Amino acid sequence: MVVDNEIKGRLALITGASGGIGAACARDLFANGTSLALTYSSNKASLDQLVEELTPQAEGKKISSHQCDVSKEGDLRRLFDEVKQQHGQHPDILVVNAGYGKRTSNILDISIEEWDYTINVNLRSSFIITKLAVSHMQEQHWGRVIYISSIAAGGTSINGCHYSASKAGVQGLSKNLANKMGKSGITFNDVAPAMITGTGMIATEEQLKGTPGDVSNIPVGRSGSTQECANAVTMLCRTGYMTGQSLLLSGGLK
Repeated sequence: MVVDNEIKGRLALITGASGGIGAACARDLFANGTSLALTYSSNKASLDQLVEELTPQAEGKKISSHQCDVSKEGDLRRLFDEVKQQHGQHPDILVVNAGYGKRTSNILDISIEEWDYTINVNLRSSFIITKLAVSHMQEQHWGRVIYISSIAAGGTSINGCHYSASKAGVQGLSKNLANKMGKSGITFNDVAPAMITGTGMIATEEQLKGTPGDVSNIPVGRSGSTQECANAVTMLCRTGYMTGQSLLLSGGLK
């Protein structure tokens, strides 16, 4: 069997790419030769700025931007239609990054509506977008699917049980598909970050003070960077012998 880990010339779809981890993944995959289809929910200006930043480095690569509310199935289906129209194909690489997390810790403070919305955005949308992506990957016997999960999947979280449950579900989805679709040439993995600053959820280390994610509790003594998340995502794209794995990116925090 021929081993093909080349991502240059591939098309990567990254959800939630207007900032934070999504934008870092876009920069890193673009630098490694992929074309990009990038989504935003409401922050069009930030995504436009990212596209403007990357365009001078294009050298034959293509970038497209797409508005998409991942909580809506119709938006996800429209997204795939737009990607096919603008790139002539569906994505070879899928980075499922768009998510939602509200810092409500006590179960008694979590409404049913908040639970449903969190599960919908983080888990249900991951299932739908994966289902839309895998046909093309199966046809060419090559694909990479990477989910951005969380240390919260294991129960450690500055958010509540709704967030942990949604991310644990994503990890279960990934491991199941890796087992069932391995011979299709598609790998499924997740990157599980802990305290990553420079994101919409955690802007600075100051926000972590007094929480389980306080840097004083982290063995390496600092928060993580969005670039470090992107490093892991690109590695998974370039390593077809790794599938069904969850990479805990936590600085040693358990």
